[in-house]
Amino acid sequence: MIKITFPDGAIREYESGVTAFAVARSISEGLAKKVLAANVNGQVWDATRPITTDATLKLLTWTDTDGKATFWHSSAHLMAEAVEALYPGVKFWVGPSLESGGFYYDMDLGGQQIGDEDLRKLETKMAELARKNEEYRRKEISKAEAIRYFADKGDEYKLDLLENLQDGTITFYTQGGFTDLCRGPHIPNTGFIKAVRLTNIAGAYWKGDERNKQLTRVYGVTFPSQKELDEYLAMIEEAKKRDHRKLGKELGIFTFDEQVGPGLPLWMPNGTVIIEQLEKLAKETEERAGYKRVVTPNIAKESLYITSGHLPYYQESMFPPMELEGEKYYLKAMNCPHHHKIFGAEPKSYKDLPYRLAEYGTCYRYEQSGELFGLMRVRSLHMNDAHIYCTREQFYDEFSAVNAMYLKYFKIFGIDKYVMRFSTHDPAKLGQKFIDEPELWKETEDLVRDVLIRTNTPFVEVPGEAAFYGPKIDVQIWSTIGKEFTLATNQVDFAQGRRFNLEFTNKENHAETPLIIHRAPLGTHERFIGFLLEHYAGKFPVWLAPLQVKVLPITDKSLEYAQSLSILLKNADIRVEVDDRSEKIGKKIRDTELARVPYMLVVGEKEMNDNKVAVRRQGKGDLGVQGIEEFIAGIRKDIIERAPNP
Repeated sequence: MIKITFPDGAIREYESGVTAFAVARSISEGLAKKVLAANVNGQVWDATRPITTDATLKLLTWTDTDGKATFWHSSAHLMAEAVEALYPGVKFWVGPSLESGGFYYDMDLGGQQIGDEDLRKLETKMAELARKNEEYRRKEISKAEAIRYFADKGDEYKLDLLENLQDGTITFYTQGGFTDLCRGPHIPNTGFIKAVRLTNIAGAYWKGDERNKQLTRVYGVTFPSQKELDEYLAMIEEAKKRDHRKLGKELGIFTFDEQVGPGLPLWMPNGTVIIEQLEKLAKETEERAGYKRVVTPNIAKESLYITSGHLPYYQESMFPPMELEGEKYYLKAMNCPHHHKIFGAEPKSYKDLPYRLAEYGTCYRYEQSGELFGLMRVRSLHMNDAHIYCTREQFYDEFSAVNAMYLKYFKIFGIDKYVMRFSTHDPAKLGQKFIDEPELWKETEDLVRDVLIRTNTPFVEVPGEAAFYGPKIDVQIWSTIGKEFTLATNQVDFAQGRRFNLEFTNKENHAETPLIIHRAPLGTHERFIGFLLEHYAGKFPVWLAPLQVKVLPITDKSLEYAQSLSILLKNADIRVEVDDRSEKIGKKIRDTELARVPYMLVVGEKEMNDNKVAVRRQGKGDLGVQGIEEFIAGIRKDIIERAPNP
């Protein structure tokens, strides 16, 4: 008998060789029908794979990230089987699931062609194969046998993959008539796949090297029900309308220019207004929370980044150095080393801690050209950065206060769904990817975990993704249409205080090194504004809108009155323009709606004679006639309170 420990701590005994699927069935038939895979001792396994020793077990369903990933990877194999049936002689490279949802498979069609019109035929074939409920069967195989199998098929791509695999670690998976080299895991059978949509065809160089042959990449997505697929496709269509690159151009928020360089956004006047409002929010919030503002240069000597440890661990993401007067200088990729120098510039005692430094600093990171994506992946970024230097006794209050700041921002921006990804280190990579301090890793990870548990903060723990100097939290948020974004980070640093010889005098009059918390609740201007464009579909709340009011005179007779209203609004710190074009009022209203201006004030002779305005709200239509002072009082209230959209 073996002992199986469940996530809630419960322990049950089963016969050795039991599968996760059998364990699920012992709990309930309903659960067994939902199990796609299992987490066994921290590794994702097939639900049908025998468990022969004591183990921790988490049953994975569609609601789990690893469950979805297993489902989509299995769907890639199903697609490959369909392709092989319709395009004999095809050879396959790799077919992973995608974090963003769905899967792809790279293939060499040997001169055959797949066009968009052929995707529907492949979908039909996939649905036919899925209905056969074929099991995904795992087989451990020797390297020699695997080489013989793919040599007989003439598949140079799988033979290349086999070169880097150790004998004794190789597995094949078979479903129906398709067999592939794969480490798995897979869902129990094809019958779980109820709805299929192949979405796109692209070219992809073998191994990502443009010197190699270009393969065909087919993308797809699958779901356990047609209803979920329909909802997904509707969300994708809505996401296209909300694409921040499209809206950013239409609304004059930002632009890119080839002469300036890829990944280097130019903020236009409308975008700059949004930046300034976000900075104002951050400055007000941080001032109330006891932060001190600083400004640091955009370059620094190589020695600074050697001391911080960034060069050994982070150099590939930094721009190449510049040579000046015999010294190497790097563009600043992060603000933290500069802040550490400010902390260390003057003596500190325990009475000075916690010591909080904040900066909306400009950083530069060398993202690969193929990874650049609108505002989401750029090379110039403005970070809502801060560093908190504190004692271990202060850590709980400081770290939880940062998390509370996140929640405050979520409420302001109408972010209802979020989760904290708690990233820990990998003991096997100490000294390589992570600072070689196992005791400090355990201590700081325990500190962070304690905060998350005691404050009832929703989190998932992700091993192996910590920063090189300590554990971190990445904040995952979802827009109103369910699109996921990584917003910001909250990190613990036990290493750089010692690297920079940072000290404070404790109550016993001894020198002590502070813990450092790195935090950036609003992330960067770039990523956050990209998120907000899609979250609001370009319809920003009044306080954040680049233009808050457009005054629309019906005829030239009311133009002077419109301009006088504009002066009153500007004097009340309201961003306003007058549409003085010789156009019909219907066109002025339509154009202002398209520009997503929150308020329109329509004024004709009647409004002018009554000293009033006809108010229209973006997306809401006519709100009736108001006195100008009444209107100003209402909009000022919304701006001061940073009210959400109605």
